[in-house]
Amino acid sequence: MSESASCGSCVDCGAQLETPLVCTSCGHLFTNEPAPGPFQTLGIPVTYAIDAKALKKRLLQFSRHVHPDFFGTADAQLQTAAERNSAQLNDAYEILSDDFRRADWIIKELKGPSEADERQMPQAFLMEVLEWNEVLEQARAEGPDSAAWAALDSLDSELRQEREATIAKVAEALDPVPTEGAETLAQIRRRLNAIRYLDRSLAQIRTMRVGASAR
Repeated sequence: MSESASCGSCVDCGAQLETPLVCTSCGHLFTNEPAPGPFQTLGIPVTYAIDAKALKKRLLQFSRHVHPDFFGTADAQLQTAAERNSAQLNDAYEILSDDFRRADWIIKELKGPSEADERQMPQAFLMEVLEWNEVLEQARAEGPDSAAWAALDSLDSELRQEREATIAKVAEALDPVPTEGAETLAQIRRRLNAIRYLDRSLAQIRTMRVGASAR
């Protein structure tokens, strides 16, 4: 039978819990209301710096204990718990393995501004945005055989480099993790807004190229 748990000790065998979803020693499944955050789910401290290989290893380790396929002959309650816990585990991994979503979750958890609350980007970034938008619009208007279209290659490279540099600044600002409500959270949000713009622009370039190749 499943029941609520925090990362303490298993109610069945007394083993220390590595995740609030399941006891990896005896297989006891737990329900959690509300659902634990992604860091707690994967049993790691809240930090921006993530070891991707270690994170994947924890996902696979816990998946072996909560995957619904292992509960095919169990009662309906356990099957439902396994499906829910497996989904929570996968959702947690998707958040923590993504550099943008991980930072976004930390800012929200620390009661920093959301994207709706803080819509601005860093001031120094705005002039570059105007230039990048002009290159995109010219390429879109003049088509695949134009010089403007040929400039998309260098723009794509520049946007990727800018994204990498901006993510590095986000990582630096989140190490160590700021205190709840810290002013720096708004600055980090503005950098994430810049990354959102870069991701949209890179997606536009991909879409334009795919459309051109399909002609």
